[in-house]
Amino acid sequence: MTAVGMAATTLPAIPFPHPVGRPVAFCVAAVAAAWIALRPQSALALLDWSPHLLQGFAMNVLISASAIALGTLIGLILGVLELSSLRLLRLPAITYVQIFRNAPHLVLIFATTYALPFEIAVGGWHIAFPDWLKAVVGLAVPASAHIAEIARGAIQSIPAAQWEAAGSLGFSRLQTLRWIILPQGLRRSLPAWMNLYASIAMGSALASLVGVEELLHAATDASTAVRRTDFTIAVYLTVLVVFFAYCYPISRVTQRLERRFAV
Repeated sequence: MTAVGMAATTLPAIPFPHPVGRPVAFCVAAVAAAWIALRPQSALALLDWSPHLLQGFAMNVLISASAIALGTLIGLILGVLELSSLRLLRLPAITYVQIFRNAPHLVLIFATTYALPFEIAVGGWHIAFPDWLKAVVGLAVPASAHIAEIARGAIQSIPAAQWEAAGSLGFSRLQTLRWIILPQGLRRSLPAWMNLYASIAMGSALASLVGVEELLHAATDASTAVRRTDFTIAVYLTVLVVFFAYCYPISRVTQRLERRFAV
């Protein structure tokens, strides 16, 4: 175990804030029970639309998970390139990060939707490039820029003495980065990475604006079809509750990791 790992495991326990999940769940259940009693027809309509809403939510999970996976892969490479001693590698990486780190997610989703083709020709095959996949690219671009900064900061947080010690033991710079620096840096960057994942998960609702049939789009379809004010309020509150149930556990785990690693 490294010195950093030993320090993390010997940290004193810090009291964790009282969770808000149970009070929120109780309030939601109470409001839902009252609404079902007062508006049984709207409740039945919401039940009928629930498979469509769940299908839309599955699309949100697919988009957010794919975007953070792609963004993590690209971001780790960019983070390492930002620290390169070669100007030819360092400057393009820094430029990419600075541009897309400060770009609105919605603008990037629209840009990828209209800039990318509807299908890709590979040999004699034509592979469809659907809108949801374009939304994945649109969210992965800013995610990679943020992850590059997270990775760069995590690597720089490792004391330079570890580089020197590894060099004295015969490790090359690449071996030191792969086997000593990155494992520690990844652990330190995990809370920030999870915060970004929660942000990307909420941002996946923006895909509805370019026609992707995710949860918010499904709620709009349901509201348009049923045409009842109380149902419209209920269905959008359902969207809110579903996103809260998706992102709140991520927030809780992130807070625990921050205390665990004393970030």
